[in-house]
Amino acid sequence: MVNAEQGTLSRQHSSNVNDEELLARLGYKQEFKRDFSRLELFGLSFSIVGVVQSIAAVLLFSLPYGGLAGMVWGWFTCSFFLVVVALAMAELGSAAPTAGGLYYWTFKFCSLKYRRLMSWLIGYVNTAAYIAGMASVDWGVATQVMAAANIGSNGEFVATNAQVYGVYAAILVSHAFTASLATKVLARLQYFYVFLNIALFVVVIIALPVATPKKFHNSASFAFGHFENTSGWTNGYAFVLSFLSPAWTIGGFDTSVHISEEARNAPRAVPFAILCATILSSILGWIVTIVLALYMGNDLDSVIGNPIGQPMATIFFNSVGKRGTLAIWAFMILTLWMTGMDYLTAGSRQLFAFSRDQGLPLSGWLYNVNPRTKTPVHAVVFLAFMAILLGLLSFAGPLAISAVFTMSIVCQYIGFATPIIARFVGGQPFVPGPFNLGFMSAPVAFAASAYMIFMIIVFLFPGIPRPTSHSMNYTVVVVGGTLMLSLGYFFFPKYGGRHWFTGPVETIQDVVEVPPEYAEKIHEKENTSEKS
Repeated sequence: MVNAEQGTLSRQHSSNVNDEELLARLGYKQEFKRDFSRLELFGLSFSIVGVVQSIAAVLLFSLPYGGLAGMVWGWFTCSFFLVVVALAMAELGSAAPTAGGLYYWTFKFCSLKYRRLMSWLIGYVNTAAYIAGMASVDWGVATQVMAAANIGSNGEFVATNAQVYGVYAAILVSHAFTASLATKVLARLQYFYVFLNIALFVVVIIALPVATPKKFHNSASFAFGHFENTSGWTNGYAFVLSFLSPAWTIGGFDTSVHISEEARNAPRAVPFAILCATILSSILGWIVTIVLALYMGNDLDSVIGNPIGQPMATIFFNSVGKRGTLAIWAFMILTLWMTGMDYLTAGSRQLFAFSRDQGLPLSGWLYNVNPRTKTPVHAVVFLAFMAILLGLLSFAGPLAISAVFTMSIVCQYIGFATPIIARFVGGQPFVPGPFNLGFMSAPVAFAASAYMIFMIIVFLFPGIPRPTSHSMNYTVVVVGGTLMLSLGYFFFPKYGGRHWFTGPVETIQDVVEVPPEYAEKIHEKENTSEKS
């Protein structure tokens, strides 16, 4: 893919270059329909975040780490770093908006000696992140469905793990169907999704203050200052663990990147979607956590341990009663289901791109665009199937399935941090897109990378001290296993990836050429690197 890369490096993006020409410079032919506008791409990113419903999905895992103060101030602190990460990702997305995203950037910016291996690893880590992300989102939908059943039966119905898994598998099947729809349909749905997400936010911040009985009201000093650590860890470390809620909620910075080949004016639409979704979600999410802290009562043990099984549902039940809770919860389930559908849509494009570059064992089958819908249906089905398999971890215990939530963050952060760092240490030229941080690029990249490396280490530790086989953090096993299997496959004798994986594959011939003297320097540098 030398010509494509050289063409990209030879000139700046210009406003009169259309999306198809820019994609050709990156080495790819146009295979999708560009039906996503800037607002629709933002809608997809914002829907994937899904502020209220995503907070509901992880509230059970975040409350033990600092209680109300940890929930409120943990969100505030973590959001600052999340915006920094979004800035760094937006700059890369503007420079090279392709469905390959993270592994493509890694190949482009890493040193010539290690670029194939690093691109290979990030491709697999990013794939694992989407499998885990799909599993965690749809597991959240399944548990919310069961919480509604518990409320509707007045507490008589308590779902077994097998029942939750059955609902989870059915939800994934429904997502596989809807995520295979035509691009135009998926794009237009985003307006409806954004409307429902904003409406749900408004209902929550109005209903709780108006309807909550006085006995469940908390003073501002209690809501903002009550630190209750039931995790067993020290208070400082527990506060850091409270970052799980915002980090899981406001994730997927690369989702709009993977849809970039279906977006119009992608170099501007991608950074717009990333930044607007991250900043708006951070603000709305903090408002929601403050409202919850003010109107959830002071008995956190009863909120966490209620038979309903969902702290957010318990809070609503105490405030608006059975009927009000079921009404709100129905929209909670619907919006989180929408999050899962959009997440599968973005993840399937990443699988499609990695298969296009022949990185996966089933690349010949996965690299397929349905002639009727113009969407990668095979990649959609594969991703949903792998998430169904990953959900089997739930039978190993409640902490095992919670590891899927942290696994999605760890894999994402590994994938985000690698190209951000490689851009500055790989020794390769960087041609900025329309969105460019200028002299702030390096400080932002440093802060974003430092935060992500620190959080990767944190999320690999056990959730509680002195873990047993049933309470250990399986994240380190699954992520470590992914990396080891990827390395083993790459270096496997005769049939391993190092014998045939060349990085991004050129699928179009009419790419932009560069001066011969520049091409000679590139070839000379590559030959020197290969010999070393």
